[in-house]
Parts: sequence; structure tokens; C-alpha cells
Amino acid sequence: MKYIDQRLSRQHTMQDWLIRGGTLLEPVSGSSRCADIYIERGRIAAIGRNLEVAGVQELDARKRFVSPGWMDMHVHLREPGFEHKETIETGCRAAAFGGFTAVACQPNTKPPVDSIEVVQAIRKRAAGLPVDVYPIACVSKGRAGAELAPFAELAASGAVAFSDDGSPVQNGSLMRRALEYAAMLDRPIINHLEDMTMGTKGHMNEGTVSTRLGIVPVPALSEESMLARDLLLTEHAGGCLHVPHISTAASVDLVRQAKAKGINVTAEVCTHHFALTDEAVEESGFSTATKMHPPLRTASDVEGIKRGLRDGTIDAICTDHAPHASFEKDVEFTRAPFGITGLETAWGLTGRHIVAEGVLSVAAAVFKLCVAPRRILRIPVPEIREGAPANLTVFDATTEWIFGTRHIRSKSSNTPFIGTAMTGKAWAVYNNGQLVSNA
Repeated sequence: MKYIDQRLSRQHTMQDWLIRGGTLLEPVSGSSRCADIYIERGRIAAIGRNLEVAGVQELDARKRFVSPGWMDMHVHLREPGFEHKETIETGCRAAAFGGFTAVACQPNTKPPVDSIEVVQAIRKRAAGLPVDVYPIACVSKGRAGAELAPFAELAASGAVAFSDDGSPVQNGSLMRRALEYAAMLDRPIINHLEDMTMGTKGHMNEGTVSTRLGIVPVPALSEESMLARDLLLTEHAGGCLHVPHISTAASVDLVRQAKAKGINVTAEVCTHHFALTDEAVEESGFSTATKMHPPLRTASDVEGIKRGLRDGTIDAICTDHAPHASFEKDVEFTRAPFGITGLETAWGLTGRHIVAEGVLSVAAAVFKLCVAPRRILRIPVPEIREGAPANLTVFDATTEWIFGTRHIRSKSSNTPFIGTAMTGKAWAVYNNGQLVSNA
């Protein structure tokens, strides 16, 4: 059998495959059935038991699930401008290893994604890869927070949402107008939640650990106060607010209350925010791989996040995959940039901390990795049906494995999870006529 392994093809050469014996999982209904899938010229030609197709490559999916392909709606591909950290191709390589067939990339590039030309350049660079790339464009020109970017033009060129990621929209009037304009285009506004008048020079969560270590902290209140403002603006102006990388229990409560009032808000959580606490900074000996923004919070915040996942307050699971070169991270903790990689470890951490602990079923977890991100971004959800384009993830929820450097497909390796036990593994993805296997 011929596999594409550790590299992604830019050729749109359709590969015919027979995926044998998998449990087909429908994350919307939660239903499942055992069947083979025959893929011919990039489309699902047949679904059934004991299919016989002569001369076609086979992928053994027995004791594994096959679901519609997953999407990470919050990644940094760094291109253009920071290709020493990551490129579109290497980021998609990491995504495929993690089980994702689609990603939405953030606009804090150089130049930023505030023009048609940059949106089109990203889409062109991603064309032909087995991982679909959806650009998120800037809220403001140059991410400077002063003047709205050309929303209509950016949406027409392929932008699926608007965000000044990493640079919060501090101006309330600008945020209100952004919500109003984006509503006319049916696009969500995604605001990095941080009140820049609080904790702008902080490096980790404000709490007993930061006090003990003597590190300038980032207070949880900086996230929660900005979120409260944005929820009030959304209630007044309309539009759709999407809350990125929610990290505190109080923030989860604010979103829960807003949804109960009928405010149009959705939320995502990063895997590291339910897998680690701020204790990891001390336990790791100040490893800069534990430094991210928002920072790792407390154990009570982790429990609040899990409650939010369980009751539906938190809609989607993502990674905020934020690669940095080793020379940038191999410095003192307080001098290092924020961010960790996450695409390769997303499912292993979800399986270990969410599925295995009974927070969510396998189907419910896959819903938050597959269906919810696309619904939030107004992207069609793949279907497993005859005649549909084949867009699939093959995975299990029980394989125990240790994540190591040999599993890294990203150009960068700034992750705190090297040597960490994972539960559940993504074995292969198929999309755009190509199969990428991790076997």
C-alpha cells in the first residue's frame, strides 16, 4: 500500500481507496454503523458491508471510527512573513497528523490579512493540499484598532471571519461597528479577550503560583471584563460574537448567561486549557513551552471549562496552534513569546481529559471538532454519503501512546506535551482526493 506520510501533495491526483471495516460515526445524530467506504476519484462511490473492488488500495479501519473530517478553527500558519516559524504547508502537515482536514488561520501575519491580495495569496498557497485552509481577516486595518478593514471585499475574497487576533479591539465604538458590518455579511467577529489596561506586561496567570514565583501576572479579570463588554455590545448591536480560547470559569459563566438571554455568541476552548494548570510553569522549571496567551489558569478554571463543554456553553474545541522557532523560545521565561503548538496533540489530549473522564462522549467530542467549527464559520459540514466528496478522519479513542519529537510535523516544536501520555489517535485523513496516513 502506498501512503503519503509526513508530507503533503500539491498535486490534485485523485487516489481511489477502500476504507475497510470502520465504524462510521455521525456526530450530529450520534449514530454509528460498521461499513466499508469506497472512494473513487475523490468521491464516496459506495458504502456497505464487505465491498469488493478489484485493484484498489485498502486502508484497514477495523476497530476505528470514521467521521467527517475535523476542523481546527484557530491556528497560526505564520505565512506570509514568519516562515521561519511555520508555513502553510508545514502547518497543514501537522494538521493532517492531528486528524484535521481543515483549519482557519489567524491574520497576525506580515503583512496582516487586511487586503484581498493577502487572502488570495493564502488560498493560492493552500490550493492542492489535503487540508483546506480558510483565512480569517483583520477587524481593523493593520490590526491597529483605528479603522475598520474592508469587510465586504475581504468576505467576497474568501475570509470566513474577522479578528485582530493578539491585538484586542480596545475601542468600543470600533467593536460595535465591526459587529454591525459583519452582521450584514453573516460573518462572526472574534476578539482577543484582553483589557490592555490590565496585565499587559504579565507572563502567567495571576494567582498563588505567580505570587510564589515572583512573576508579573496576567489577571483573569482582563479576559472577563473584555468579554463582558463584548457581550453587551453584541446584545445592543446584533451580529455574532465568537469567543476565542476561553480560559476562566468566570468567562464560561458569562457566556452561559449570555446564551440564556438569547445573545448570539459562541465559544471555543483550546486543548491546553483543559489539560494543564498554571502549576505546570513551576513543575516544568519555567519551561517557555508553558507560556501562552491567555495563560494556563487554575484547577477550578479547568473544572469550569469542563462544565462548559458538558452543558454546551463551549461550542468548539481548537488548539490556537502558535509555532515559534527554537531560538525565539529558548530564552528566559519572561523574555519568551507567548504560544505553543497543538495540532498534533489535540485529539490525544481530548481523549485523555475529556472522553476518558466522561465529560463528553466520542460523538459529542467529534461534534465540537468537526461540526461546530464549520457552523460557526458558515462552512458546509462534510457528509458521509454516497456521491459526496470524501472528507474523512479515521481515528480511535482508546489507543494509549506517548507523544514524542518523532510525532512533530510542524516546523516548530514549542510544546509542553513531549513525553506526555495520550489517549486516542488520529490514524488517517482523506480530503481533496488524497489520503494522509499516520500508520
